[in-house]
Amino acid sequence: MRKLLIGAVVSALTLLFSAPAQAAMIRPVTGFGSNPGALRMFEYVPDGLPSGRPAVVVLHGCTQDAAGYARGSGWVGLADKLRFKLVLPEQVSANNFSKCFNWFQTGDVKRGYGEAESIAQMTRFAAGSRTYVTGLSAGGAMTSVMLAAYPDLFAGGGVVAGLPYGCAASMIDAYPCMNPGKDLTPKQWGDKVRAASTGPRPPVSVWHGTADHTVAPMNLRELAEQWTDAGAAVDTHAIDGMGHGQPIAPSSGCGQAGPYLLDVGVCAAGELAAKWRLGEDGVQ
Repeated sequence: MRKLLIGAVVSALTLLFSAPAQAAMIRPVTGFGSNPGALRMFEYVPDGLPSGRPAVVVLHGCTQDAAGYARGSGWVGLADKLRFKLVLPEQVSANNFSKCFNWFQTGDVKRGYGEAESIAQMTRFAAGSRTYVTGLSAGGAMTSVMLAAYPDLFAGGGVVAGLPYGCAASMIDAYPCMNPGKDLTPKQWGDKVRAASTGPRPPVSVWHGTADHTVAPMNLRELAEQWTDAGAAVDTHAIDGMGHGQPIAPSSGCGQAGPYLLDVGVCAAGELAAKWRLGEDGVQ
């Protein structure tokens, strides 16, 4: 496990985020599909973006909205600088009072059904040359859902303060998954992914704070075991002393601090963008 230290790669991130002022807008999208999960879709497309550029599906956490998380996490600034689009699903309070994606409801986590299918329809509608998925907390857990149920749609994923696929089957069951967490064998976790779909698995990056009291840090280990057993390449990032949230680095131009957007001098979005080579043309 690689541990990221506060203050890492500050100069590189400063260059990365030194983009011109944003002119494009985060805009709502309708007509992307049957939308069985009754979610809202937004997208961010930098002005003048050519065809054939990558896309990133960005999934917010509980109590957040699509636009606030996209900006606060640093993804909007990265899209401007590196020239890719963002697909931004948004939960509605009619589905979940706290606006959490329903990663624990069996009708929302299977291929072809509910919220998972709505996100898949958005992904297909706005598909780039390569598409990735990432999210925070409930959005991180839903990232696990999308990677498990729709591995054919994504070239990689980033789970931030999230949970393994199949950890819970109801809201009541979700709480012990979050804290203290469930300790299953790698094969038990991997079997849950294999039951969701077949085919090659995209690589997965897992991010978690060591002082997270909302989603216990042991979930980083369980996620790594699940995806490794399922056949994915996995890298893990434990942020020393960080609580529950998205690691950002505003002093380097990465994100805006706020609830669950934590200024720890580490930019998870920037490191994911670099890993996925989002600024490069012709990458397969």
